[in-house]
Amino acid sequence: MGWRARATGLPPLGAAAAAALDALSPMEVPEGTVLFRPGETVKGFVIVLRGRVEVYLTGLSGREILLYEVTPGQSCVQSTLGLMGGEDYSGEAVARTPAEIVLVPRETFLRLMDDDPGFRGFVFAAFAERLQSMMHLLDRVAFQRIETRLAQCLLARAEEGRLRATHAEIAVMIGSAREVVSRRLDALARRGIVALERGTVRILDAGTLADLAEAEQ
Repeated sequence: MGWRARATGLPPLGAAAAAALDALSPMEVPEGTVLFRPGETVKGFVIVLRGRVEVYLTGLSGREILLYEVTPGQSCVQSTLGLMGGEDYSGEAVARTPAEIVLVPRETFLRLMDDDPGFRGFVFAAFAERLQSMMHLLDRVAFQRIETRLAQCLLARAEEGRLRATHAEIAVMIGSAREVVSRRLDALARRGIVALERGTVRILDAGTLADLAEAEQ
């Protein structure tokens, strides 16, 4: 069974589909590797076995927004759309941690979608989950206050009470501008809720930050 045993969410498959996937080899992807860029042709369906891949969209102004993350068991909606609809990539994918992935080539992917109900169900379920997360992103960016999005980001991404990221990187995560994020972080620091260090935000008052994260839109 090989790598399929480590593929989160991958269901039992028919003999032909299993053999086609078993013929593929996992690839080690170093941290910081760009997996695709806007305008490139979609080459295949990515299955993440280990690590985290982040997908960004860049606007005409040059500002970026983090569209979604791909971790084991999740899908890259841009790849699925490209394979099924023929569109090129419009975003950029970067491995934010060392990762292990399997690339299912376009021809193999389309054949499995046609022939194997288990594989087809896996792809559509992951696709539906990803679209739902995209709707949540749209809701947050369009309707939630900056303070709420910022608090949610700090709580979700902090490790041991610290988020190691620049103000510009945090702005990309929440879909805002660096200057706006800097002002909001300075305000939180003056209230004693966070402490700002070089390249790091340290959480001092997680309770108040949680209240901000749950504030009305």
